[in-house]
Amino acid sequence: MQFDRSTYHYRSRRTDPAILKKRIKEICETHVRYGYRRVHYILRRDDWAVNLKKVYRLYRELGLQLRNKTPKQRVKAKLREDRAPAIRPNDVWATDFVHDQLATGRKLRILTVVDTYSRLSPVIDPRFSYRAKT
Repeated sequence: MQFDRSTYHYRSRRTDPAILKKRIKEICETHVRYGYRRVHYILRRDDWAVNLKKVYRLYRELGLQLRNKTPKQRVKAKLREDRAPAIRPNDVWATDFVHDQLATGRKLRILTVVDTYSRLSPVIDPRFSYRAKT
């Protein structure tokens, strides 16, 4: 058979990743929020000549995974004490703008005023633009 001598005398240059795995695990135990990219950065800073893809492969083999942050609980709008419930018609009104778009592309804005007791709308004012009076 004719094949290259380097194939016959091939010796793998791979090192045992046990030491590297141990170091990755140490970093992830001390810094829980670090993903594989930041772990790679720390390893490079500590003079480990290691490829990012190798760090990712070992990170996944160790079963490490950066969990998504749980969203912070947003503060819900507090009920204002000065808001009194409507007792009779025309007692409390609510205003709001409703937006829509025509087939031509022009935007239409509608000012609505609603009586919160009877749910009737005494005023519905559609306009293309509301301008401030100076």
